[in-house]
Amino acid sequence: MEITTKRITSDEEIRALAALANEIWHEHFASILSAEQIDYMVEKFQSFPALKEQTDSGYIYEFIRADGENAGFVGFHPERDGRVFLSKLYVKKAFRGRGFGRFGLENVEKFCRENGYKSIYLTCNKHNSGSIAVYLHLGYRNIRSQVADIGGGFVMDDYVFEKEI
Repeated sequence: MEITTKRITSDEEIRALAALANEIWHEHFASILSAEQIDYMVEKFQSFPALKEQTDSGYIYEFIRADGENAGFVGFHPERDGRVFLSKLYVKKAFRGRGFGRFGLENVEKFCRENGYKSIYLTCNKHNSGSIAVYLHLGYRNIRSQVADIGGGFVMDDYVFEKEI
């Protein structure tokens, strides 16, 4: 199976990204967050208008593909302090545990090396034990905890991880 990435640039691709995010979020986070919070967060952060606004403001999105099929995606934002914020890394259930997430992370690391960025940081829900284990295994370290009010009566209760490049 060939794993590749495809940079997302068109509105059509952003719409496909939003549909993929909706699918993955409702499947993956159902055991961690309430259905109401998932719906709220998908609309606020992963809907077409939200993703379009993010791409227009410098976020880079790429599909992670398996033989041409969208198996997941990665979204990141280069920052002025020399770091890259890994905003999103999601893989469909059928493709988890097969190197797709690692491939997406390695692609972001390659971007960092090629463009002079010194580290990648991200937030991860404190109850997302599978993802936490992957980040730790791949050399990320937990640098702090944070709780962020995201509106609608919801918060994101996260760890912040970072990896030097």
